[in-house]
Amino acid sequence: MSEEEIKQTTTDAPEATAEATPTPKVKKAKKGKRVVNHGQVHIKATFNNTIITVTDQKGEALAASSAGANGFRGSKKGTAYAAGVAAEKALEVAKKDHSMHTADIFVKGIGLGRDSAIRTVANVGITINSITDTTPIAHGGVRPKGERKP
Repeated sequence: MSEEEIKQTTTDAPEATAEATPTPKVKKAKKGKRVVNHGQVHIKATFNNTIITVTDQKGEALAASSAGANGFRGSKKGTAYAAGVAAEKALEVAKKDHSMHTADIFVKGIGLGRDSAIRTVANVGITINSITDTTPIAHGGVRPKGERKP
């Protein structure tokens, strides 16, 4: 190869790499926080933990918290105090970020945190429209399968 051919190949190389670089992607704009004036508070109170979920009217979650997520461990997770702390954390997020003012409460389970979580909803400043108990009730189960025939 002559010196001229070498110069041409070296000058062509940067142009080829410029074409190979991908174009920068356009970033999508972030969605704003939804404003939900009236929502639902779902409280699941078991013996071992209490889970609070704040949703809109369709049931889409806005905020959630539990006694375990707030640093309580072991048997302390099932206490009424832990349920109150968990409810306060979830409701503060819903009130601050989504400006929620009124709520319907749905309670499931028979744990110690039931009453404490409901009281916390009122203390945070959210107006309670209704309280519904959705605890499943055992009814003896389905009919057992018959014995095998020989």
